[in-house]
Amino acid sequence: MPNLLQPFRGLRPAPGRAVEIAAPPYDVLTSDEARVRADGKPWSFLRISKPEIDLPEDTDPYSPQVYAKAAENLAQMVSAGVLARDATPCYYAYRLTMGDHIQTGLVASASVAAYDCNRIRKHEYTRPDKEDDRVRQIEATNAQTGPVLLAYPSSATADALITQISAGASAADVTADDGIRHQIWVCADAATLNAITRCFDGMEALYIADGHHRSAAASRVAAARRQEGVTQASDYFLAVIFPHHQMKILDYNRVVKDLNGLTADGLLARLGEKFLVASACDALKPSCPGEIGLYLPGRWYRLNLNPKLFVTDPVAGLDVSLLSEHVLAPLMGIADLRRDKRIDFVGGMRGLGELEKRVDSGEMAVAFAMYPTRMDQLIAVADSNQVMPPKSTWFEPKLADGLVSHMLD
Repeated sequence: MPNLLQPFRGLRPAPGRAVEIAAPPYDVLTSDEARVRADGKPWSFLRISKPEIDLPEDTDPYSPQVYAKAAENLAQMVSAGVLARDATPCYYAYRLTMGDHIQTGLVASASVAAYDCNRIRKHEYTRPDKEDDRVRQIEATNAQTGPVLLAYPSSATADALITQISAGASAADVTADDGIRHQIWVCADAATLNAITRCFDGMEALYIADGHHRSAAASRVAAARRQEGVTQASDYFLAVIFPHHQMKILDYNRVVKDLNGLTADGLLARLGEKFLVASACDALKPSCPGEIGLYLPGRWYRLNLNPKLFVTDPVAGLDVSLLSEHVLAPLMGIADLRRDKRIDFVGGMRGLGELEKRVDSGEMAVAFAMYPTRMDQLIAVADSNQVMPPKSTWFEPKLADGLVSHMLD
């Protein structure tokens, strides 16, 4: 079995260029939003991750010319010296600072073989169309430009090694438009590299937090190249790995278009069969598992699930699963969260005010504010080889694209 992680020759911003290059992840912006963000920024990494912004506005973002444009823009940034590749394999420390929250992890290339045998564990299903998109992007650019977010179980040794790397001046220091600070440190010391590789090889598993489509695409690319007799850097994928106890999961809330034929009072009466229902004076942010904030036009309520209805199964016991089991399916008539157009999902960064806005506008009829899924729950689901319901986790802060990329040659 190959090493779980290995160092690699990262493609990074040249000194002083990181601020011009760093960009939000490709999947958190629409094409129109990306055009606005990249306006006046010729070296924005959005020109690689969202290359349709350099083509006519009616261009299909999944057309062949879009992927070709990504490759062209990447080559241009390398030839112009804006991006440069390290001469020797390195590991990199990556620190995210969001207000008082700080997390520091490791940028590495992670083994596709470990992913394929479930040593790098999943907790979500993937969609073939989204996998196809990432496969085409990787093949066109011959690079992995969007990192997979991973978690490692608590390890004092790993924490100490990463702390050692992140001492001293950083190679890149960018504060993004959203106020999140991103810092990168480079480690090329052979003894430290070997110590990191050995440390992670001793771990039973790593856990995908975000990036299931990117990791699945990397596996497909590696398999295709092995069939062609090509074994190279494609046997590893770009990852940023944080200690699980540092990672921050926010609430992922639900809004529903109608009450499925119920009146507001009728809904409250039905909810009272399984929840303790109480009026709330202000916006209700749940403070414990089993507590849900309910918003109807102009009114907040606290729902506390009957303790007898809690279950120990890793998936069925999630708050989002309990909501589906006791509210969304039987009362709202929503059984398929992936396909039902009557439900939408609102990440916790938008705040409870976003729920009020969408209900008070008449766009939605009711909102449910959820208690966040915990990292120990994610790990339990992955260890049991199960998957979470859609939209169970919202990780913040997000990684930036462009600070370290992984070339496949």
